[in-house]
Amino acid sequence: MHLDKSKQALIVLLGPTAVGKTELALRLAEQMSMEIISADSRLFYRGMDIGTAKPSLEERARVPHHLIDVVDPDETWSLAEFQQAAKNRIEEIHQRGKYPLMVGGSGQYLRSIIEGWFPPKLAPNPLLRAALESWAEEIGNDALHARLAAIDPGAAENIDARNLRRTLRALEVILSTGVPFSSQRRKTESPYHNLVIGLSRPRPELYARIDARIDAMLAAGWLEEIQDLLTKGFSPNLPSMSAIGYQQLIKHIGAEISLEEAVAQIKKATRVFVRRQANWFKPTDPAIHWFDASEPDLIPRIESMVRGTFPQN
Repeated sequence: MHLDKSKQALIVLLGPTAVGKTELALRLAEQMSMEIISADSRLFYRGMDIGTAKPSLEERARVPHHLIDVVDPDETWSLAEFQQAAKNRIEEIHQRGKYPLMVGGSGQYLRSIIEGWFPPKLAPNPLLRAALESWAEEIGNDALHARLAAIDPGAAENIDARNLRRTLRALEVILSTGVPFSSQRRKTESPYHNLVIGLSRPRPELYARIDARIDAMLAAGWLEEIQDLLTKGFSPNLPSMSAIGYQQLIKHIGAEISLEEAVAQIKKATRVFVRRQANWFKPTDPAIHWFDASEPDLIPRIESMVRGTFPQN
């Protein structure tokens, strides 16, 4: 890989849910003087720890972490805000003489940094947004997403139907400008020299890890964590509560479904999410260096790649 000395180094570690990114990132960061920047949109929210598999306080004490616990569950954090915050953290980490290691499974957030996206510049329209929110309440998230797909298939393909906030924003931009949302997302050359590392596992092994992790999160108090958020007054209809598992367990808390049914739905939804993640980062992408997460010599191999790519560090 040609080294562009005019650009700052950025190491990116990506892969599907439960593949093993957190532990590998910690070990790599400890050995190579790195600081971790989260690019997982679920980790932005304070108080949503167990259900998002957020790195523990002990893990965050081992290595500096950034962009975790930045907003409350009833606040929003836009893609543009994430990009600016990530840019600032990358600059600060380099000033400390360390590597920034960006870690996550949120394809849009990672791509926005790797590929230098420029989201549409449009001031919010409160009246139009309120009308769209009323429409969403009337027809439901899935139906609203279907309306988006009918007028802008490209935008709908890259927006999870559960993510009401992004669906609303796409429709707001389209209706305000008359131009498809998908065509307004501009790209420029990345300001960073990216080394993108992907972790993978055989799908059956990954599914088994997902099931085990969901069971462990429930044993650790996930249900109680959600109940605490509801008791504090956070609405179950908040965009933050659209993360996998929260709606299912909220239905169980409301006696709509059994715990067994909720868990089955969570495991199924997580499998679907993993397949969606694969659409963002394909094994055939030449920009991604893929590794099997179960390889015994994984850390030395990745460390060698990093040092070979950025020899000046």
